[in-house]
Amino acid sequence: MRDVLYLEQIEQAETLLKPQRIEVLRQLAEPCTCGEVASRLGQTPQRVYYHVKRLVEVGLVEQVSVRKVRAIHEGIYQATARSYWLSPRLVGRIGGTRRAQDAMSLGYLLDLMEEVQADIGGLDRTRPELPSLGISGQLRIRADQRQEFLEELQSSLQHLFTKYGGAEGDAFKLAVACYPKENPSD
Repeated sequence: MRDVLYLEQIEQAETLLKPQRIEVLRQLAEPCTCGEVASRLGQTPQRVYYHVKRLVEVGLVEQVSVRKVRAIHEGIYQATARSYWLSPRLVGRIGGTRRAQDAMSLGYLLDLMEEVQADIGGLDRTRPELPSLGISGQLRIRADQRQEFLEELQSSLQHLFTKYGGAEGDAFKLAVACYPKENPSD
């Protein structure tokens, strides 16, 4: 089972975004039969099988084995991922140009986050170790210090790009997001 399945096909999104199918998918976090899922959800096995069959068709669930119960072959199914990300490209950009030119604009930040999401979704998760780093924190910056903070952050990052931006070694992408919190108490 993968950690993340990045959905870029409308057919996958349409299949996934039905409340009953999401509930079936949650039950398939561990391998089980349609009968077992039906029992947990209070539905008929036929109804669950209908949803499972559709999820299998678009690659969100897979049949992991078959067992024989009283001359009947019963499929055992499991979700293909623990998490499913919907690509913003499923809808596409509505109006406007693709990349905002101002690196300090919200539009630029949204474009950057879409790019990061696509990059992470496309990583080969079968590799044994994907070195990565995630850091999150909250800063409190007075209005009169904002510009100084942003300039210092930009300078620090530029130093890293200059120091490690050569043509040799493994390629890494560094994306930094700095945005105001709606509710400062979070």
